[in-house]
Amino acid sequence: MKFLFDLDGTVSSEETLPIIASHFNIEDQITALTMETVKGNIPFIESFIRRVNILGTYSVTEIAELLNHVNVYPLITDFIKTHKKECIIVTGNLECWCQKLTSRFDCESYFSQCIVEDDKVIKLTSILRKEQIVDKYRALGETIVFIGDGNNDLEAMRHADISIATGLTHRPARSLYAIADYIIFNEKALCRQLNQLL
Repeated sequence: MKFLFDLDGTVSSEETLPIIASHFNIEDQITALTMETVKGNIPFIESFIRRVNILGTYSVTEIAELLNHVNVYPLITDFIKTHKKECIIVTGNLECWCQKLTSRFDCESYFSQCIVEDDKVIKLTSILRKEQIVDKYRALGETIVFIGDGNNDLEAMRHADISIATGLTHRPARSLYAIADYIIFNEKALCRQLNQLL
C-alpha cells in the first residue's frame, strides 16, 4: 500500500505560493489565482504557468529557504515519518522551491520541474500530473490511497483505489465531493483513518 499526499493545504497547513507572494509583496495577484484554482474555476496547469511566470523572477534560493519554514501538520508529519516507505508527497509545485520543505518528511517526493539560471526560474520543463504517479504505483501492484484537497487532485483521486478529500486548511474543492471515499475535516480523524487503512 502507498499513501500519496498532496502538499499544499494537506500536509502543510499553509498554501506555499501565497507565502512566496506575500514575502515579495505581490500577494494580491497570486492569492486571487490560487483561490480560483483551488475552487476549480481556473485549470491548474494554466494557473500554475501564470503563477510561475510571476514568481520565477525572484531568487530560487530565497524562496526555498522561505518554504523550508512553512508550517506543517504535526500528526500527519509523524504518520509520514513513521511510515516513510509507504508515503509519497506529490505536488505540482517546483522541486527547486519545495525540495527543502519536503525533505523534512524523509519520504519520496514528486514535483514539477524547471530550468534555473542565475538563481531564477527561466522555463518550466514539466508539470506534474499526479494521476501518473498513482498509475505508476498501481502498475507495480500497490493499493493507492490518495489524500488531497484541491481540484488539481481530482484525476489522481479518480485513479486511486481509495481517495480522501481533506478540509484541514480550507474546504475541499467541490469537485472532490462526488468522488472521494472519505471527506475529513480534522487532523486527528485523518490520521486515525490512515492508520485503519494500513
